[in-house]
Amino acid sequence: MSRSLVLLIYNLLLPVFFIVAFPAWLLKMCKRGGYGTGLLERFGSFSAEASEEPRQGVYIHAVSVGEVFIALKLIKQWLVVEPDLKLVLAATTSTGHEVALVNAPSEVRVIYSPLDFNTIVTAVLKRFRPRQIVLIEAELWPNFVNVARQMEIPVAMVNARLSKRSELRFKKFEALVEPLFEMVSLVCVQNEIDAERFAALGINRSRIHVTGSVKFDPAGGTPPQKRNAFQSILADFGVDVDRARKVVLLASSHDGEEKLLADAAQSSSVEALLVLVPRHAERRAQVVADLQSSGIDVILSSQYRVPKDIAKACLVIDTTGELCDWTAHADVVVIGKSWLARGGQNPAEAIAAEVPVITGPHMQNFEPLVSMLQDAGGVITLKSADELGHRINELLAGGEQVSRMCRQAKNVLATHENAGQKTIKLLNMNASVRGGIMQE
Repeated sequence: MSRSLVLLIYNLLLPVFFIVAFPAWLLKMCKRGGYGTGLLERFGSFSAEASEEPRQGVYIHAVSVGEVFIALKLIKQWLVVEPDLKLVLAATTSTGHEVALVNAPSEVRVIYSPLDFNTIVTAVLKRFRPRQIVLIEAELWPNFVNVARQMEIPVAMVNARLSKRSELRFKKFEALVEPLFEMVSLVCVQNEIDAERFAALGINRSRIHVTGSVKFDPAGGTPPQKRNAFQSILADFGVDVDRARKVVLLASSHDGEEKLLADAAQSSSVEALLVLVPRHAERRAQVVADLQSSGIDVILSSQYRVPKDIAKACLVIDTTGELCDWTAHADVVVIGKSWLARGGQNPAEAIAAEVPVITGPHMQNFEPLVSMLQDAGGVITLKSADELGHRINELLAGGEQVSRMCRQAKNVLATHENAGQKTIKLLNMNASVRGGIMQE
């Protein structure tokens, strides 16, 4: 199918989809933020004068919190190599936008990603006139990349990954997908498996490069750091510097997983403090209700108070962007979205902090990393939560077995070393691509 026909079909369906989805979209923004200036930016309207904007730089598109952190890691390495580089970081979700505003270097322009309508995208790209567009992972919007092609702005995908399930889904719509991927001039993938999967979607193999994962690259990022403020909170729960009481952290949990961990801990007499970090902070009311139903006194970080009875209390981190450093205070990390939801969450921060990791059976989004960790004995993967309490107790006991597990996990992570530097080198080459590939 021709690119023109694909775009015609897309643009006929897009207004219908937008009208149907708009109420739910507004409701989500109401919960997470994003009204006001943020809402206007999505429609291509900005408070700053166009003459004040950074031009001829790099426009980086990230979706949510995870992709924004990858973008920030790449940006910080890039600015070391090219200190005068002009950068625009566009986040799609309000939580991602908030993380970008808080953590991005001052010279980076942070905006909301525009809606994928031709007129809006054209206005935004004319405003910034980037020399290159970088898409974090595989987020590809048809009008966005097509307008970039028309303006002869090369488009790259970095840290790209494609699960077997996604590949099969794309293959079903190959006629629609292939013309879109043809407009991407560079694809930086995490491993050879991803390279073959993207090639199967019609991308010329010469444009695909295996760099490793920027997310898992031990270099270039700030590893989890203990914070005095966090330690003061933990002290209120009886977790002193001597670590007589341990910390079990549930990272990026999804619906129902907080109660699952709490029940597992209670059934096996785990005496450690439970610190729970929901993937979406706006779920706090449901999380509190679930945990209270198990007889637990829930302390929210956003409404912090000293617990009355530390034996019956847990801590829920419902403030955005703190998971990385809370990981440094943990003695065991349990990975969310791997128990009652599917796909899993990122284990790399816990591994970097040298904390043992337990996952549930559903970690498909982080293959082949998880399989490599399993083969090396660097992670414990359980088929169900029935064993969770028992295995937590084993890891809390420490010893050489736990130390070896953490070392093996770090060795696996080291296979992604220098992924950021490799990616930046390829991106600098890609920035010189004008016409040619983009006009094919």
